[in-house]
Amino acid sequence: MKKKIVVLAGDGIGPEIMESGLRVLSAVEKYCDDEFDYQSFPFGGAGIDKTGVPLPKETLNACQAADAILLGAIGGPKWEKAAETPEKGLLALRKSLNLFANIRPVAVSDVLAPQSPLKPEIIAGTDLVIVRELSSGIYFGEPRELTPTMAYDTARYQKNEIEQILHTAFKIAEGRNKRVTSVDKANVLASSKLWRATAEEIAKEYPDCQLDHQYVDSAAMKLIQRPTDFDVIVTDNLFGDILSDEASVLPGTLGVLPSASHSIDGPSLYEPIHGSAPDIAGQGIANPISMILSVAMMLRQSFAQEQAAQLIEKACDHVLAQGIATSDLGGTARTKEFTEAVIQICQTSSATL
Repeated sequence: MKKKIVVLAGDGIGPEIMESGLRVLSAVEKYCDDEFDYQSFPFGGAGIDKTGVPLPKETLNACQAADAILLGAIGGPKWEKAAETPEKGLLALRKSLNLFANIRPVAVSDVLAPQSPLKPEIIAGTDLVIVRELSSGIYFGEPRELTPTMAYDTARYQKNEIEQILHTAFKIAEGRNKRVTSVDKANVLASSKLWRATAEEIAKEYPDCQLDHQYVDSAAMKLIQRPTDFDVIVTDNLFGDILSDEASVLPGTLGVLPSASHSIDGPSLYEPIHGSAPDIAGQGIANPISMILSVAMMLRQSFAQEQAAQLIEKACDHVLAQGIATSDLGGTARTKEFTEAVIQICQTSSATL
């Protein structure tokens, strides 16, 4: 069966790493039950340059009709002070597709552990997932106002919004170590009080899983002190934004972590967690691992192609173990060199990895 993948390369290093991701996808397609049809559309700064808006109507229509969406990266100094910014396009896309759950796995393999800023005995064995509510909370709450002397935002949650993200977290935990940590600020915020009470209710539907609560400031410290204590972390939009970025440095670089954003019944979006890195765009030195692993997440979570997903993941680890790495990991490999090494393994070593 042919599956439609919408490709949003975006800005900065986005087109470079997207090329790597699509080439690796082509290399493993022979191991898949599906065929893939890629269609590229402007988005972010590229959308602004072409149409004046970051999310052109044609792009949105294509995303809504897709089986999955791959996003490279967006943003850059060129559009920071513009009336329309790339980030507005991303928020609009999330809202239009009801991408309510952002999933960020953070696993530190033996080959990556030396790159971590944490001591080896602290980081060893780190393997957690952050589940962030993505379509509500303070980023979308109304009313909001900004004046020269006063400003406010509204952190608003409906109970059903909290319920659906909690269900997502518990279902992920059921396939892992069955531990869910719900992060809030229930000692201060009304929205967090509702969050915590709802988490307690939902936990009763998953008797095999253990639920504990952490205040967000405590969770931020514990992520650095004892990251192996966590299995699945679930939290709201604002706290999830902060904690997932904090957790992203555990492997030592932003360049190795993928993410997925899921809707209830529409297409999912897969993207690296890092930005567009305009300072190195066009130099051919960007780390493509996050994009390549985002392709692996797409194969597993949208298309149930487990063999191909595992092959990509193991190939990336194998290439790193060979000492082939980009500069952010202390290596000298260029983007295409690393990609070629991964492709070679995917094409020749599927039975031995």
